[in-house]
Amino acid sequence: MIAINKHIPVLIVGGGPVGLFLGISLLKKGINCRIIEQRKKVVPDSRSLGIHPVSLELFDELDIVSSFLQKGLPIKKGIALSDTKELGTISFHSCKKPYNYILSCPQFFTETILRKELKKLNADVLITGTTFKAFREHPNNITTHYSTSEGNNHMLKSQFLVGCDGKNSAVRQHASIHYSGKRYPDTYIMGDFKDTTDFKHKAAVFLPPAGLIECFPLPNGMRRWVAKTDRYIPHPNKQLLADIIEKRIGYSLHNTKHVMLSSFGVQHYMAETLTKNNLFLAGDAAHVVSPIGGQGMNLGWIGAAKLAAILSSVLSGRSTPSRIADASSTYTTTQTRLANKVGRRAEINMRLGRKTSVPFIRNGIVRLMLSAAFNAKTAQFFTMRGLKQGWL
Repeated sequence: MIAINKHIPVLIVGGGPVGLFLGISLLKKGINCRIIEQRKKVVPDSRSLGIHPVSLELFDELDIVSSFLQKGLPIKKGIALSDTKELGTISFHSCKKPYNYILSCPQFFTETILRKELKKLNADVLITGTTFKAFREHPNNITTHYSTSEGNNHMLKSQFLVGCDGKNSAVRQHASIHYSGKRYPDTYIMGDFKDTTDFKHKAAVFLPPAGLIECFPLPNGMRRWVAKTDRYIPHPNKQLLADIIEKRIGYSLHNTKHVMLSSFGVQHYMAETLTKNNLFLAGDAAHVVSPIGGQGMNLGWIGAAKLAAILSSVLSGRSTPSRIADASSTYTTTQTRLANKVGRRAEINMRLGRKTSVPFIRNGIVRLMLSAAFNAKTAQFFTMRGLKQGWL
């Protein structure tokens, strides 16, 4: 038997960082919505880490930024080294205030905060333990079928459907929207360790000839370590990561407590369109970019903010049919352009971190980027500023 729920303006499939943010944005604009999410609880790991200034500004507009500032750790400076020799430093001090830093905030904290803020607005919006099954479009609404972990089937009617259900989006696949792109040869291993360095709240990037090592401060006295690998490591372990780091930069983590290890590759994928009739895509369902640089989740929030404005304009009656069509087309065009630009920035970062037989050339480029003449521009590059201007 299928339980039929009431008609709502917007149904969001996927309650990760982007889906939750979109839900909060809609509620703040007076638009009712529902979010169906498979996970009942937030996954307790750090995964995505950096919240960029553009995202902090969006959180500020929603009046939720203080919760993130309480949990996160501001990274205001970074240092680049060849192996142990300093190539230069970068400061975000010259960036637009008040958020002239990158906030280190593990994804577990991020999702927990967003769930809490959503619940404050409406405790009924997030429906967990659910699995999206299918949707069907009608002249005046979309009916979406989903099941619960108890085995019950439900149908929900909405005017708009938004897929925020990740890279392997079931919504996108059901809509037959093509998803194309490529995988890069670059692979990495990372882990979160107790911070035993002298870097304090600085990020550090090492560029030895054998490949990138980078580390970032985390809240609670931890530090994220990332190492470039020659191949994908399906079963990462502490010994392997510690060996790579010690061999390349002489720093030992063998006797240091760790709480997380994982391996990852790099992809860049893009949906051919982010809209189809009354269906929209956002976040990884719309585009996947390299995690190097930590800009993918932030890109999803930028898109979700635009989408919330479009849906609010439509549902409040402020937009005519032609303006709705134009806004939908613009959403795809602008978000695709931003995703490609973020992808190019990430590719530059990856190339700088690859193994090289001529490190003096790479080191010279990095020194130039971090010089007084280019430091402010480089800071913008690493904080997602200037995305609307120029090729990069």
